[in-house]
Amino acid sequence: MPLELGVNIDHIATLRQARGTSYPDLLQAMKLVEDAGAHAITIHLREDRRHIQDADVYAIRKECQRRLNLELAATDEMVNIACDVAPSDACIVPEKREELTTEGGLDVVGLFDRVHKSTQQLNKAGIRVSLFIEPDIEQIK
Repeated sequence: MPLELGVNIDHIATLRQARGTSYPDLLQAMKLVEDAGAHAITIHLREDRRHIQDADVYAIRKECQRRLNLELAATDEMVNIACDVAPSDACIVPEKREELTTEGGLDVVGLFDRVHKSTQQLNKAGIRVSLFIEPDIEQIK
């Protein structure tokens, strides 16, 4: 399988949210990225909704012509949204409210039951799952 380019458009939404406006337009940015040749669009619906909003996820899913990779925390709320939206891919990531952006990997060992449950639910919905893990041998085992 060839290596493909996925582009994260979260920070387009960050600018929009900081301005308190409807621009820059996330769908327009997504279309520009697709037209430029990206193979996938990545968005992260955070629990605090600091950039991507629920409505963005649904709108992007409807309009996206490429693979959609949805980053999410391993919570019931986020997994339920992902199952409803049905992106091509879901990447389970850690979330800390105090961080500006994801700064480290997921503690799979410490959160095994929650991650396992989330992964099973996403897989059952036909969503391919990846994990953004801490680069530590114990996490990989």
